[in-house]
Amino acid sequence: MGSWNSVQLEVLYNVLGWVAFVAWSISFYPQVILNFRRKSVVGLNFDFVLMNLTKHSSYLIYNASLFFSSTVQRQYREKFGFNEMIPVAANDVAFSMHAVLLTAFTLFQIAIYDRGHQKVSKACIGIVSVAWLSAAVCVFVAIHRHSWFWLVSCFNTIQVVMTVIKYIPQAILNFRRKSTIGFSIGNILLDFFGGVTNYGQMVVQSVDQNSWVNFYGNIGKTMISLVSIFFDILFMVQHYVLYRPKKTEDHSDPNVVSKEPLLETSDHPHSDSV
Repeated sequence: MGSWNSVQLEVLYNVLGWVAFVAWSISFYPQVILNFRRKSVVGLNFDFVLMNLTKHSSYLIYNASLFFSSTVQRQYREKFGFNEMIPVAANDVAFSMHAVLLTAFTLFQIAIYDRGHQKVSKACIGIVSVAWLSAAVCVFVAIHRHSWFWLVSCFNTIQVVMTVIKYIPQAILNFRRKSTIGFSIGNILLDFFGGVTNYGQMVVQSVDQNSWVNFYGNIGKTMISLVSIFFDILFMVQHYVLYRPKKTEDHSDPNVVSKEPLLETSDHPHSDSV
């Protein structure tokens, strides 16, 4: 069983982990609050939200299984070494549970609030369907082989793939609208801070253990932070540099988008499939 060599590093690890948890968890609320104030989800890409739900659901299965299941933990150590620490902390499980609930609630807001001409694209439906079909196939294979760590690793792979592609529709929508109105920058700033803090937590564990297995043994956690940080920077550039709001726009008014619609009209079919 792996154990900490330094009490100070263990404390720092836990502090960084829960700081990341708080930042990532709070990051869901600015968008939820913005949707509520505007009674509109125009500007928020629905593909982003649906793929985000698939991503967080897969990540919850991975985190909870590796954190609670002794069988999965044993198979992990058989692969990476019996002295290695499990690379999933309590804050990872707590974050995943919270993320699934808040993302599902955002989908509920999409169902009840003004959507304009936006809708979920067929490409997104296809991607999500393939993801869950692949997961089902992996379950049947794992049951036959009793490869439970391999199974949860499949869910980890799904969440990595979803993380890589989920931001793209929102980035494209911002580009086509030449605006980020309707998409909360508060979400992005907190997500960026959580990603950086998460990397700090992983580095602390690696330094204490004098091993980098923490990174490649949990490639999903490594990749989601890297990809998230990249897209967070892109969204910040879009919001603060490329598509800065006009000084004449009143951003205190939650109905600013409905008064000055920025989406393409129905004459331009691309707006419906972003």
